[in-house]
Amino acid sequence: MIRVHIGPSHMHAEGLFTTIDITKGTKIIRYIGKKITQEESDRRLAAGNVYIFGLNALYAIDGKTPKNTARYINHSCDPNCQTEQFGNTIWIVSIKDIQAGEELTYNYGYEVDDTPAEPCHCGANNCCGYILGLQ
Repeated sequence: MIRVHIGPSHMHAEGLFTTIDITKGTKIIRYIGKKITQEESDRRLAAGNVYIFGLNALYAIDGKTPKNTARYINHSCDPNCQTEQFGNTIWIVSIKDIQAGEELTYNYGYEVDDTPAEPCHCGANNCCGYILGLQ
């Protein structure tokens, strides 16, 4: 089991940090929550819930639950993790070796649509200034 803790982040109020060294390719933590329909997902997103994770065209996971520690992982344009889907399960997996004490990050992959893009504060050299998957 990978030990993590929530702590202050320079990217956003709080972030998720590892307490041990992690090697590339390690499954770190599951993104958990209630399985909901896309219709319910749209309703909750419109109401301001930012913890919705799409599974497929029919379903999503609502990660807005205290049990979902993975919800503290912040976006980065130069991430050290990525999300991987195994059936209806979402895992956060390391894409680089990560040292103890480092903040865990992944690229949220938001798409450009009619709403203003969310500002990004990751500080990466390749940061475009917005949380977008277009790197």
